Amino acid sequence: MKLSKINLFAVVVGAMIVLSSCGNNKEQEKKIAELEAKVAQMATNQGGATPTNAAEPETKPEGPLPVFEFASIEHDFGTINEGDVVEHTFEFTNNGEAPLIIQDAKGSCGCTVPTWSKEPIPVGGKGMITAKFNSKGKPNLQNKTVTITANTWPKQTRLKIKAMVTPKPAEATESADGPVK
Repeated sequence: MKLSKINLFAVVVGAMIVLSSCGNNKEQEKKIAELEAKVAQMATNQGGATPTNAAEPETKPEGPLPVFEFASIEHDFGTINEGDVVEHTFEFTNNGEAPLIIQDAKGSCGCTVPTWSKEPIPVGGKGMITAKFNSKGKPNLQNKTVTITANTWPKQTRLKIKAMVTPKPAEATESADGPVK
């Protein structure tokens, strides 16, 4: 994970505050050394390494778990006109060993709104997630995702939708005879 420039800036500002403080004692020297170590660690992490204070990755829970089985996790709406609202329902089966509970589903932007089965899906049961895409203001090729959070392993599953959105024609500002007078 790359660290943001804001984090680096905050550490540098903190170091400047400590350095500009009045007095010169061992406590300040210790703080300076800690800040320098953090800056050095951040610099080495810029290449994609995980920071030492990052949360531990989640481990797979023990016991029976539900399992999503989708016929397909991708859908192509093809070519649509800008302003069209289209939707696709992804159907799934719980092929796991425990009831499946969808805690949340989020679209990658406000133009993609998911709805889903709110009740637990029993083992062998079927459920659905519908992705509704509003193409208003979204011309050209669009690739969107719906991220599902459930009691499965891994906890998140991503569904993908795409469409080629034909832009609305530019409104004519002049008539064939010239500008309006």
